[in-house]
Amino acid sequence: MQSSDAPSHIVHAPQQRYRDGQAELTIRGLIIGILITLVFTAANVYFGLKAGLTFSTSIPAAVISMAILRGFRDATIQENNIVQTVASAAGTLSSIIFVLPGLIMIGWWTEFPFWISFWICALGGILGVMYSIPLRRALVTTSDLPYPEGVACAEVLKVGSSGDSKHASDIEHGRAGLLAVLWGSIVAAVFAVVVQTQVLAADVAQTFRIGKRGSVSGYDFFLSFALLGIGHLVGLSVGIAMLIGALIGWGWGVPHFSAMSGDITTAAATLAQKTWSTKVRFVGAGAIGVSAIWTLLKLVKPVARGLASAMAASRARKAGRADTLPITERDIPIGIVGVVTLICMLPIAWLLGYFGNSSGLGAHLPTLIIGGVAYVVLMSFFVSAVCGYMAGLIGSSNSPLSGIGILVVIGAALLLVIGVKPYVGPAASKALMAFALFTTAVIFNVAAIANNNLQDLKTGQLVDATPWKQQVALIFGVIAGAFVIPPVLDLVNHAYGFVGAPGAEARAHPLPAPQAGLISSLAQGVIAADIDWSLIRIGGLIGIGIILLDE
Repeated sequence: MQSSDAPSHIVHAPQQRYRDGQAELTIRGLIIGILITLVFTAANVYFGLKAGLTFSTSIPAAVISMAILRGFRDATIQENNIVQTVASAAGTLSSIIFVLPGLIMIGWWTEFPFWISFWICALGGILGVMYSIPLRRALVTTSDLPYPEGVACAEVLKVGSSGDSKHASDIEHGRAGLLAVLWGSIVAAVFAVVVQTQVLAADVAQTFRIGKRGSVSGYDFFLSFALLGIGHLVGLSVGIAMLIGALIGWGWGVPHFSAMSGDITTAAATLAQKTWSTKVRFVGAGAIGVSAIWTLLKLVKPVARGLASAMAASRARKAGRADTLPITERDIPIGIVGVVTLICMLPIAWLLGYFGNSSGLGAHLPTLIIGGVAYVVLMSFFVSAVCGYMAGLIGSSNSPLSGIGILVVIGAALLLVIGVKPYVGPAASKALMAFALFTTAVIFNVAAIANNNLQDLKTGQLVDATPWKQQVALIFGVIAGAFVIPPVLDLVNHAYGFVGAPGAEARAHPLPAPQAGLISSLAQGVIAADIDWSLIRIGGLIGIGIILLDE
């Protein structure tokens, strides 16, 4: 489903063929981007573990970059775009916290091994960049998806660079845009102060019981100026889709399943949250699974056209006609994409083998390595396409990454149940669970980076950036973020611990890490054969019904 009512002011940028002597991929830009990445990644890891949410770093990075580079005469909008592209890895790579702490929670790890954790993040991130390259032509160049955060970031970059223009109309447009940004920032800041001083409430939530069967429901009205802005960018149809999802979840799901539990003693708020986490989320995973498969089927033709276009561009380069390609259509050559992807599979195979051997599953290494690599290759492309589409539709921050993680870990655990579990004893169940989480962590990183990269490439399209330079820049950001995540995770683990981990009850304030807890419990449920598949089937039927209505 593509949004048809996105704001009319969103237009495709003209395609430039040449850009003489303008700075874009520079050493200083990479250094600024890497430094921002280091800081924002650490902040995102802590915030994500605490609240279960990470924040997009593209726009803050763009603002910081423009402030720093304003002092350089040769700074350009494209160079600022490179900085935000590098730094955007901080907001997405840190999503690994939705999976990796699960290995601590199940008691398999007591700390995060630096190099193992680093390579999980780095290899998954690089694969995410590679997989999103052929998807760019299908989901960005020839698509009418709104890409709300990509468009917003492009507008910020244009406003910040308007002073470089010699045309009066451009300068006037830049001033108007700058005033809009300033007024929006002032209003949001004033509202934040009013909320913090408790003059007004930003969040009004209430849970309540319905009838005599013990069913509960509730509402949570949260006023966010950031979400208002995103709503303007994505359009009405996407907002209605999200509202329908909330109504299904809280208007039917939570009341229905809480009534079935027959629990009339637990506090309404506690029961509602428990029902949402243990029942309704699995229904949502089933709906996401069906929609993901449907989305992938719809993307077969556009992706095929994108690959054909990429191959044509590669032939043009080999024939010495690279300059005939517009700068906004110059990706990393598809041949290099294939080679880098294959090279990444070698250390991934080693990681899977090392982890399997150290888990006591050494007798089954050929099955684990071959099956694991095949699963990474195929599932990574699947989730990259789905996440890229969802990022274009509702934004990277709202893309259902945790739902994708649920599908990936269920698939990995099912394959282990079929291919390995019959040949090992009951004592190996925890090792199988750990291997499923380990494999999921790699694929999850691929999904997270693809989810972000297409948003960045949309920004680049609107500011006449060169795609291959953005793709290289994001690889730098991935590697920088991968260096930061393991030590920050380790510090947080030693300082606070995680809810559900062995010994967590002795900690004063263990961090909830809700997604990691859910995904690890799913792996355990599938391998122990005690998961409630009926919830996922219900979600699948809901998804089919909505698709039929929409089509």
